[in-house]
Amino acid sequence: MTTFDNLKRDFSEGRVDRRDFIRQATAMGMAAAIPAGIVAQEARATEPKRGGLFRSAVRGGATSDSIDGAALLDTHNIMTSWTCRNNLTEVAPDGSIVGELAESWEASADAATWVFTLRNGVEFHNGKSLDADDVIFSINHHRGVDSTSGGSGAVASIDSIEADGKDKVVFNLSGGSADFPFLMADYHLTIVPDGTDAAGWESGIGTGPYILTAWEPGIRSAGTRNPNYFKEGRPYFDECETLNVGDTTARMTSLRTGEVDAMEEPELKGVDLLAEIPGLGVKEVGGTKHFTFPMHTDVAPFDNNDVRLALKYAVDREAILNTILRGHGYLGNDHPIGASQRYFAADLPIREYDPDKAKHHLKQAGLDGLTIPLHAADIYAGGMDSAIVFSESAAAAGITLEIVREPIDGYWSNVWMQKPFSVCYWGGRPTADGMFSTAYAA
Repeated sequence: MTTFDNLKRDFSEGRVDRRDFIRQATAMGMAAAIPAGIVAQEARATEPKRGGLFRSAVRGGATSDSIDGAALLDTHNIMTSWTCRNNLTEVAPDGSIVGELAESWEASADAATWVFTLRNGVEFHNGKSLDADDVIFSINHHRGVDSTSGGSGAVASIDSIEADGKDKVVFNLSGGSADFPFLMADYHLTIVPDGTDAAGWESGIGTGPYILTAWEPGIRSAGTRNPNYFKEGRPYFDECETLNVGDTTARMTSLRTGEVDAMEEPELKGVDLLAEIPGLGVKEVGGTKHFTFPMHTDVAPFDNNDVRLALKYAVDREAILNTILRGHGYLGNDHPIGASQRYFAADLPIREYDPDKAKHHLKQAGLDGLTIPLHAADIYAGGMDSAIVFSESAAAAGITLEIVREPIDGYWSNVWMQKPFSVCYWGGRPTADGMFSTAYAA
């Protein structure tokens, strides 16, 4: 093996950063042999310019995935959907709500009627101009008593929708909702042309920044710049590619070696190593993502509140925070509203790990002990380990959690909302009303 081969190996394994690779290769007289991608990555760090290909590695994809807005479940198909489609509104980085396809909106005094005015000159990828009928069709796609859409909760308060000309949409609600514009930013509620069928949904036709050129469920998606995009100066890149990489270590390796430009959800024990790589930025910010262990409360033994309380006292939250999240988070408190949100209950005492209280509630339920399966997978970095930590802490309370390892592929179809007790997470929503409407409204 040549010295240059050794250098390439050291770079691929992370022992040499991009800058040192280029410097040493040039000193060897091997500049012409430096892979173009490496040079480009270094150049982007010093002389940014428009164009090029942006590659990202995310998780959450499955071969059964769809980009029908009603069927969006996890990062890979959600991200693919948003590369080619838009909503009426979007949440700004500061948490406020701003218009996307809607230019403005106004409400009646009781906030039960909302009128959205659409932007002029917006076109779908097939050349059709956006109008009110497209919005009505797209939102109605999630409505109805038989709807199986994941966005049905966000539109449950809508009694009727009507057009007021080509550029205005009137929403009549069952009651006042000050947060209604936030609900229209829900990732399920993307806008497609009126009459879009199943094949149309999968084609990716929308108004978004990229025109879909490839969609391989559970594998990858790709797009090219939309030359008629309504957001001036965007998108930044000529092309985008989103890869589904379920294994956390593989995602981190892809980022470290320059195979991708960004990744979702690093393994937290390796974050410090990523931060040491020149040209890579690691920034920790607060958010609304939270991890849960949902129970089917209409199925025994979870239909007994004392059993549920026993499990709540039997989980060592501090252990999960410290061993799984490595301190990159804070303790939840059996509700989905986080510290970054307006109505966070900061004065509500945290439920502490207490095996004795757990045993008390089991006794109240008429049980001396409890053995139940807990279905889990690495649907987030540390998902399986979270279940194991839970089982270890629950054992002290006389509760045996039998961990059932499930495949990641198909988890959201075959386990979540199918098995009585499982590992889960939520990305959260920008408002309390949005979170409760989406996940907890009966």
